[in-house]
Amino acid sequence: MKQSADSGGEASPPFTLQPIGRISSPLVMREDAPRQGDEGAPPAWLEFDPGYEEALRDLATDDEILVITWLHRADRSTLRVYPRGDRERGLRGVFSTRSPDRPNPIGIHRVRILAMESALRFQVSDMEAIDGTPIIDVKPVLKSQPR
Repeated sequence: MKQSADSGGEASPPFTLQPIGRISSPLVMREDAPRQGDEGAPPAWLEFDPGYEEALRDLATDDEILVITWLHRADRSTLRVYPRGDRERGLRGVFSTRSPDRPNPIGIHRVRILAMESALRFQVSDMEAIDGTPIIDVKPVLKSQPR
């Protein structure tokens, strides 16, 4: 996925997002997926490409992680939406919503690792992304630090 950004009229160098894996989920149609993971999303599998095994090595069962995905079936031309499809709420700019339809359709999913079948295949909770969704990154959920 090559993307280029423009900042104030100056051309920025293009950048590339490289998928590191895919979601394997019983959800196959967008309309079957809940809006958020904690609204009834089923467990799903994160299946990573072999080249990323070393990067995954310190994750463990029960860890909470943020899975960052590319919402590949999104409408990238969408700039305004009715939040949750509710017309009574009025049209909103897409950046003030969690809509999957947006110019750069990045998904952020907070999940817990339920099981690790192998170093490259993890089962996670509450994954609302549909089957085949590309994974572009994984980050740990940080525990609160005392100030």
